[in-house]
Amino acid sequence: MRDRTTDIEDVCQRVLRNFDTEHEETAPDEPDHLHILVAYDLSPSATAAINQHQVLGFATEQGSVTSHTAILARSLGIPAVVGLRNALFNLHALDSCILDGYEGKLISNPTPETAARYRELEEGHQRRRAELDKLRDLKAITTDGHPIILSANIKSEEELDLVDRSGAEGVGLFRTEFFLLEKEECPDEEEQAALYSRVARRVEPSEVIFRTLDAGGDKLPGEPLSEPEPNPFLGWRGIRFSLDRKDLFKEQLRAILRAGSAGRVGLMFPLISGIGEVRQAKSLLAECVAELAARGVEFNQDIAVGAMIEVPSAAMIASDIASEVDFFSIGTNDLVQYTVAVDRVNPRVAKLYRSAHPGIVRLIKMVIDGASQHHIWTGVCGEMASDLILLPLLVGLGVDELSVGAPLAPLVKQAVRLLDFEECSTLANQCLQAAETKKIVQLCSKVATAAYPELIQEGSGGASAPSFAVHPS
Repeated sequence: MRDRTTDIEDVCQRVLRNFDTEHEETAPDEPDHLHILVAYDLSPSATAAINQHQVLGFATEQGSVTSHTAILARSLGIPAVVGLRNALFNLHALDSCILDGYEGKLISNPTPETAARYRELEEGHQRRRAELDKLRDLKAITTDGHPIILSANIKSEEELDLVDRSGAEGVGLFRTEFFLLEKEECPDEEEQAALYSRVARRVEPSEVIFRTLDAGGDKLPGEPLSEPEPNPFLGWRGIRFSLDRKDLFKEQLRAILRAGSAGRVGLMFPLISGIGEVRQAKSLLAECVAELAARGVEFNQDIAVGAMIEVPSAAMIASDIASEVDFFSIGTNDLVQYTVAVDRVNPRVAKLYRSAHPGIVRLIKMVIDGASQHHIWTGVCGEMASDLILLPLLVGLGVDELSVGAPLAPLVKQAVRLLDFEECSTLANQCLQAAETKKIVQLCSKVATAAYPELIQEGSGGASAPSFAVHPS
């Protein structure tokens, strides 16, 4: 019976969709007729599959702004509001709606005055974005000359157009799990090598960093399980899955090595908790190098190898791990979750998920210092990298690279260009001494608001993507 749960849920959804056919016949099917999607919940895979030619944005009753579904929406530039209780009540298909991604609201059947006000706000938003687009070819450098590498987080080859338009310097995080797990069978080495090589050629002369398969948690499962895990966030996910499925892991490693002959390529291992996992993964990578050499296949064995720091244990021994890799990428989404013991998908405790928690600030500093001891660079690829309030703190702590959703890259670049590195360094020292999250936020807000008050509204909001979606009447 437990194994049939998914089938039963699927049948239930089909029945619900067929209850009311009245609107089905009248629903416009023109490709340029856009809609707002409202659902009880959306999985990360369903979010990734949204057709942006038909969907303006979405709202869900479940989820939180730090869930993987919300993170994907931000990366794709899709306006979304999550955790809206009873959003489905009193709504009917083809109702006119406004999705306010700044305030986290869904307004059904707005008055003409409300609709006009939101259209004005959207026009202003588009004008400001047009101004930011002019920064496309400029570097992210502070007012006193301190450079920051600004990269993009993507999940597919199709998003490279967004990267080009955003002015990001390459891809700091390519989420390979969507390509590997979206079909019934995992793509083989040839298919993977072909995709990774195309991406590397498109991004050149900048670098693309492929995160090896990061399955589990609130993401796609690596393979079907006979029974659900009681706590998937502490379960079979990230590098743990890959080290248990060596054949699949080595196929991906060989494919990435082969892509290294097409452009600048790096790879990083997710959810590292100790140095042993890094050494095991590197040992398998060395085996792949030998196998490709024996086959006479073109590849590059000198690609950069990094570790994702997402677990407190890894942050605390960052100096040891740094001796084994070429760079660190801090995944703040999971680092915050595991450090403050908050399930970031659970809306009941979402308010306790605090990126500015003193423990998080000190762990990030520990990682950066550990990397510096071994002369490797440190990036941040989590949501904290695009938080304009906390941006001065990250810059001041000494982060070398920020990797954000491509639509957010222009905002972050402009913000960096308006900051003073020395002032940010002073701020970071103050925050490292602070004992309360509230104090850290106050200190950061003061610097950020003074540097770029007009950008704060553009990048803030209680939803997953800062934008509007207005469904036409």
